[in-house]
Amino acid sequence: MELHIIAHAHNGFSQKFGIPRQSREDSLIETRIVFTPTYRVRESLRGIEEYSHLWLLWGFHEAIRRDGNEATSNDWTPTVRPPRLGGNKRMGVFATRSPFRPNPIGLTSVKLVRVEESSEDGLILIVTGADLLDGTPIYDIKPYLAFSDCHPEAKNGFAEATKDYQLAVEIDPKYQQEIIAQGCPWDILCEILSQDPRPAYQNDPERIYHLDYAEWTIDFIVNNATVCVKKCTQK
Repeated sequence: MELHIIAHAHNGFSQKFGIPRQSREDSLIETRIVFTPTYRVRESLRGIEEYSHLWLLWGFHEAIRRDGNEATSNDWTPTVRPPRLGGNKRMGVFATRSPFRPNPIGLTSVKLVRVEESSEDGLILIVTGADLLDGTPIYDIKPYLAFSDCHPEAKNGFAEATKDYQLAVEIDPKYQQEIIAQGCPWDILCEILSQDPRPAYQNDPERIYHLDYAEWTIDFIVNNATVCVKKCTQK
């Protein structure tokens, strides 16, 4: 079976570190869905504004194994180590959302914020809640239907224990005002940091982490349940 890339996702996530682990309904981070020339057809989006949420079917195009090589369908294993379980406990691959799967396919529900028109790219979908790397290939888009797709009684398995996990974010108020004055999207960076981008097995309070988002680089440490921002610079 051949899959066709109908669009690409574009946002400020140039690297895996910092990308939300799951889609978030309340996210401030906008992602642009830009269609490839073949599928840049106005009629294909007729009626899409009537929906508030969409399903994106996409590809893990940069899933890299621990040895640094690209993951392929031949590399799949029946168990994986979910980061939220500390990276040292194995679960069945089909009981997780790991990118290392027999087929590198992802599924995400997003909120449709608006439809924009570009003279260069045609109609573009602006969505929030996407847990996608910049440049992610999109294979299909479908409407999210609350009456059939929403299951309030659903159980969350081992993910239930960490679904509300968040860190507090601290920064010197004067420094915060300075970087905001320079155009830094502080609210977005605060959202990313509060979700704790570190692998769960890294817990060194003296280690300085570096996170890139758009044209900004944030240096921070994590002490107990608090992120302390040390530096925020524009590239």
